[in-house]
Amino acid sequence: MILTKEIIEIFPEEISLVFRRTEPNDMQGIQEIRLRANKPLMIVKNNSDFFIGINGGITYDCNSAFLVNIKDIERTIQRMTNYSLYSFEDEFRNGYLTLKGGHRVGIVGRTVLGSEGIKTLKNISALNVRIAREIKGCSDAIVKKLYSDGIKHTLIISPPGCGKTTLLRDIIRNLSDGNKRLNVRGYRIGVVDERGEIAACHQGVPQLDVGLRTDVLDSCPKTLGIYMLLRSMGPEIIAVDEIGGLDDTKAIQDALKAGVKIIATAHAGTFDEIKVRAGFKEMIENSFFDVVIILSNKRGPGTIEKIIYLT
Repeated sequence: MILTKEIIEIFPEEISLVFRRTEPNDMQGIQEIRLRANKPLMIVKNNSDFFIGINGGITYDCNSAFLVNIKDIERTIQRMTNYSLYSFEDEFRNGYLTLKGGHRVGIVGRTVLGSEGIKTLKNISALNVRIAREIKGCSDAIVKKLYSDGIKHTLIISPPGCGKTTLLRDIIRNLSDGNKRLNVRGYRIGVVDERGEIAACHQGVPQLDVGLRTDVLDSCPKTLGIYMLLRSMGPEIIAVDEIGGLDDTKAIQDALKAGVKIIATAHAGTFDEIKVRAGFKEMIENSFFDVVIILSNKRGPGTIEKIIYLT
């Protein structure tokens, strides 16, 4: 990933300027931009931390880095919300914004509590801009291997940061569009994107490619979303990210009874770890899933460690 004009322009002029003075090659592989009040401007690229120099360029020396102040953070928030913080109150409550292009901005500051939990955030002190990235084609081999003879109920597991959501998104795209080369037709797919990480919707519109036949419920709890899709959209496949609760188990079971295929992800290091976990134990014992894909980070995110067939 490189730093595009679209991303640079969300920052106030002083920060935009130091990014423009930085060589494009120095920004190859950028994953995050971190702004913290009264701390150096930091980027994460290729899983390593770097500072942005006061005159541009990247450096390991924090003393020569551009120093972010609270006004920089306030102006950045204003630009990200088009000077209408009130209209983004729900996003602030969740602790993040999704920008045009699918880039996600994590927010921390002082929490304001209401009767139902966190009402909003004030006095924002730090931002983490996570650069959206798609790896189109990363699921081709899996799609051809697993789905050319029909869709299998699929669970993708890995520790955090190993590419579960990236793989899931590309599986959705391939199955939604259909792909003659991979011998799959197009399917109607419903996505329950509770955390906004699959489709990265901005004002309800997916910013990342999830295919022609895909309908997305953004920021919707998984259980409620599964039932909403079943009632209203007639999906052939429902895709969800990071399942785990007992409520998820019941909703998935009802989707299976309706003849809908499920493709889901979950956090776990091994199959042995997940199959004894509450909720998952029932799903495994009752054959909710036909196949489990286990990912790791050994050769980079998305490394397929093992495929386990359960039926």
